[in-house]
Amino acid sequence: MTIFLILAPYGAYTLLMLVTSATMSVFVASAICLATVALDVVRGRSVKTLAAGSAIVFAAIGLYLALRDPALGPLGVKLSVDIGIFVISLGSMLVRRPFTLQYAVESVPPETAAMPGFLHANYVITGAWTAAALLMAAANLVLLYVPGLPLWSSLAVAFAVRNSAIYFTKWYPEYRQIKYGAPASAMPNAR
Repeated sequence: MTIFLILAPYGAYTLLMLVTSATMSVFVASAICLATVALDVVRGRSVKTLAAGSAIVFAAIGLYLALRDPALGPLGVKLSVDIGIFVISLGSMLVRRPFTLQYAVESVPPETAAMPGFLHANYVITGAWTAAALLMAAANLVLLYVPGLPLWSSLAVAFAVRNSAIYFTKWYPEYRQIKYGAPASAMPNAR
């Protein structure tokens, strides 16, 4: 369920980009991010860096489109979103608070979160998502500079990279459990 709430704004944004304006797509995605933040607050959980940062990224892009450059094409918007997510993800690691850590700490017992490898595992998982955002941005950048490529190629890269990151997020905790003998609950799960 957690992974669904994390990815819901991006799924809505992607689907809406196919049927409505980019401006509407990013504003709806920002509203969904804010709804997930509100849901966390109502449940007594911390405000997540990824959700709050994504709300800001989507809203900023929407304001830019509405006020400055409504002609920015879909590829420019997608590239902007991917770069924004990359900055949030990389930034969370640079400030020594990988964004996955907030989700993980809330889904495991305190003694598990205190384990030495727990923080390292979150850096690895956040690193996988950072690499995924970078690859999606690169795919959109290639489409901008090689206009003869079909649009579906960028979508295929985004689908493959995102699904690989989801798989890795589920697989890595199990791998650590087998390799290091940590309890199954030692790693965050992607439910």
